[in-house]
Amino acid sequence: MQTYLPETSWKFRFPPELQPFVEQEFATGMYSTREEVVLQAVCLLRDERAQSPAGIKEGLQDVNAGRTRTLEQAFEDIETDLETFR
Repeated sequence: MQTYLPETSWKFRFPPELQPFVEQEFATGMYSTREEVVLQAVCLLRDERAQSPAGIKEGLQDVNAGRTRTLEQAFEDIETDLETFR
């Protein structure tokens, strides 16, 4: 992954409880710098936030089109899916 932060980038201090996680991710070798670990986390947060409105819109379209299930049916499906993993 390429670092996109300029040389005059922001400086952050992480709470002590988050530092081990950043170090753990950096130690996997998937990132060249600790900054890349943080950049990936920010990108994932951005993507997650972008997907939320789309998911809500899709759900409302399903409701309007009558593609719904009762809560009981949904729980039955979940139980069936869980049985597959046991």
